Amino acid sequence: PIMGKTGKAKKQQQQLNNNRKSESSEAAGDAAKKVDFKPQTNGTKPANNKPVGGLKPSPSMNTLSRLDREKVVLWRRPFTAIYYAVRELICLFGEGLTSLLQFRLFLTVVTVVGAAVSYAYVTPGPHQEHVGVIQANLLWWSWWVLLGVASSIGLGSGLHTFLLYLGPHIAAVTLAAYECNSVDFPEPPYPDSIVCPETTSDVAITLWTIVAKIRVESFLWGVGTAIGELPPYFMARAARLSGNEPDDEEYREFLELLEAGKQNSGEMGLVDRAKAWMEKTVAKVGFFGILACASVPNPLFDLAGITCGHFLVPFWTFFGATVIGKAVIKMHVQMLFVVVVFSAHHVEELVSLLEGIPEIGKKLRGPIEEFLANQKKALHRAPGTPVEEKFNLLGSIMGGVVSTMVIYFLVTLVNGLAQSYHKRLYESTKAKNK
Repeated sequence: PIMGKTGKAKKQQQQLNNNRKSESSEAAGDAAKKVDFKPQTNGTKPANNKPVGGLKPSPSMNTLSRLDREKVVLWRRPFTAIYYAVRELICLFGEGLTSLLQFRLFLTVVTVVGAAVSYAYVTPGPHQEHVGVIQANLLWWSWWVLLGVASSIGLGSGLHTFLLYLGPHIAAVTLAAYECNSVDFPEPPYPDSIVCPETTSDVAITLWTIVAKIRVESFLWGVGTAIGELPPYFMARAARLSGNEPDDEEYREFLELLEAGKQNSGEMGLVDRAKAWMEKTVAKVGFFGILACASVPNPLFDLAGITCGHFLVPFWTFFGATVIGKAVIKMHVQMLFVVVVFSAHHVEELVSLLEGIPEIGKKLRGPIEEFLANQKKALHRAPGTPVEEKFNLLGSIMGGVVSTMVIYFLVTLVNGLAQSYHKRLYESTKAKNK
């Protein structure tokens, strides 16, 4: 009996141990099911929503293509860049021709008008005098429009075509008006060169007389700058409507700025705050906000075009406000400033003030006075008489600056065309793989 009780006690103890093991294993299983994989942030929020714990996001194919596209430049892949640029020009020409063929009525009217103009241009007769005047004016006006476009989209640095071309033209007309006491310059050679008329007027030259003389050129240059603001607008509008990943660097910066403004504007720098203010002004005020931003010299106005395109502002609202602001309001401010500065008495005062500059003041005054004297002398030559060429340090420096800017513009143009063709190839490959 004692042995039976002992065996029974051992069996009960063994069964109790098995039950405890089963309970511990079930508890371990439940604990395993409740494991929390949340990253340890030590009480701090990850900056910019970046993964914590060493994880890095894998870049998309669009991002990899964009990074490779940024390397297609003349100083890294010269032959590839030139080849891609030529191919892109061919593609653009083909696309433009295809688009024109869709507007048959417009193409027919343009063809008929072009044929009539060509016939009148080559046919001799008394009308040739008027044809020559119209041709000269059209070329002159087109020149200023193109310079305005290049100022907005091409040069890409602080020196734009107002400082290189329009400003010197306004200054030359102002100096000539005070020297000749007239703005009725003989045509030709004006506007290619300025010569005083044979008969002068006794009426004093006023500020508004000079402004009226150069108003057309200034207005057309302003229209050109407004046209140059359209690419950022169309790019942002197309990206918003398509929903694709933005390829333009400025547009990506705009989206980052938009997101940063929503989260925390206190950590942004001064420039970013100015950009955010412009974005809010344009988005909320609309036409008058665009007009205000376009009416003052504003290096951040590209952001206004991107903002209007992103928020799908109507085309004529954006373009109309931009033309009025740039070609009417801002251009009159710039014209008045240049005319006032280069008035005869102000020029003499500025030249005399140069001597106050330490060390280089007296050295600068000599070449500038010589340059002004040669310009005044050239104004009194007979029409058709060539200008006597003399070496001038100031003129040589300006010529070098202009040449450098033109070369930089051409390099930028080739790089832009090459990168556009690279993107075209990527989009074509992506479409085939779908």
